[in-house]
Amino acid sequence: MKIKDLQRTVFFQLQTAFDSGEAMVFTNMLLQHYTNCNRIDLNLNPCMEIDTATQTSINQAVADLFKHKPIQYILGETSFCGLKIKVNPSVLIPRQETEELAMWVAGENAHAQHILDLCTGSGCIAVFLASVLPNARLTGVDISSEGLQLAKENAVLNNQTIDFQHNDILQPDFCLSKKFDVIVSNPPYVRTMEKRQMHARVLDYEPQQALFVEDSNPLQFYKAIAKIGKKHLTENGKLYLEINEVLGKEIVDLLQQSDYKDVVLKKDIHGKDRMVGAIIK
Repeated sequence: MKIKDLQRTVFFQLQTAFDSGEAMVFTNMLLQHYTNCNRIDLNLNPCMEIDTATQTSINQAVADLFKHKPIQYILGETSFCGLKIKVNPSVLIPRQETEELAMWVAGENAHAQHILDLCTGSGCIAVFLASVLPNARLTGVDISSEGLQLAKENAVLNNQTIDFQHNDILQPDFCLSKKFDVIVSNPPYVRTMEKRQMHARVLDYEPQQALFVEDSNPLQFYKAIAKIGKKHLTENGKLYLEINEVLGKEIVDLLQQSDYKDVVLKKDIHGKDRMVGAIIK
């Protein structure tokens, strides 16, 4: 089958389940990934023949999309702040607001020497910060062994050296061997009650442990991180958090009551309260 015919077929199939714009984006992503050609090459060579194995892979990917499997998991990768990051169902797919958090940290900490990424997941934040802050040494911590393995692969993929550690930040005896100029975290913060508002592609495929907290204790991770910051931040060290947009005031109050100063509640590009920054007193 020629590229132009396969493109048309895939697009028409996806149009039955997605709007035209999304169907076209998915079509282009699948063709570029499985043919290992960029968009320009595909457009310049519409009559290029596609072998049967590639067609089979694309057809399977289309079937997975109809099952609401995220295309990032289908392809096994995504983009984060311009970097290629491997993903699978053991880690969350990085969101735009997490990119904004990482950019905020990078922009304010050009001279930081030691940075800690708690609940590192795929390692996307740590890998990005290591790539743009060459003088900083990055440490990433997560409870998921499978996630940490992927994070290590992402560090290698992007030619970065990062100290990834398996640990549970909710344990009362959590402790690391050094102090940090910056701590950043995108912890679980979606309340269980919010599940009904979420798409099946999130609920059915992304790791629940990395997403949800109990309705009765939505600040569980922030309390633990604030405590860790008091122990492991250097003098005037900085803390950066991604947050649930409905919990901004509560998290600001928590930090102000936990010996942090200059607490800032920051909106994302959509005008939602999605990040908090603070300095340890």
